[in-house]
Amino acid sequence: MAICYMETPLGIAKIEGDSNGISSVSVLDETVTVPKTIPSELQECVKQLKAYFSESRKDFKLKLNPKGTEFQKRVWTELKTIPYGKSYSYLELSKRLGDAKAIRAVASANGKNPLWIIVPCHRVIGTDGSLTGYAGGLHRKAWLLNHESEAKQQSLF
Repeated sequence: MAICYMETPLGIAKIEGDSNGISSVSVLDETVTVPKTIPSELQECVKQLKAYFSESRKDFKLKLNPKGTEFQKRVWTELKTIPYGKSYSYLELSKRLGDAKAIRAVASANGKNPLWIIVPCHRVIGTDGSLTGYAGGLHRKAWLLNHESEAKQQSLF
């Protein structure tokens, strides 16, 4: 399993994968040294993430290999259908998966998404429009939604 780190506007991203695909992308709260060399298996992922943060990429074309249950993988596959700049509620996502009553299971699977940004779990919000639950922290979720918004919010401070 190859591992690399890259700087992002939201912290250091840790990327893991091998010839079978990218298995994990996460954002770290701690500081780590970012090596200059990137394993060949991870170079395309780093390139696409940099393009996303520079606003020149809206979707990812990567071979993915996340570890999870079949249900989790179904949820993660559905997350990839949420268009850039749009959001779904947890209830809407549950309905799209065929069972509105599975909202808690869907929310749990969403929270276990191992592919930060690439599988856009940040695009799922509360039914009332609130920013609920995000493993990377709500400040990062808000930043990502603003990053993808056509109408960028100006910071007042």
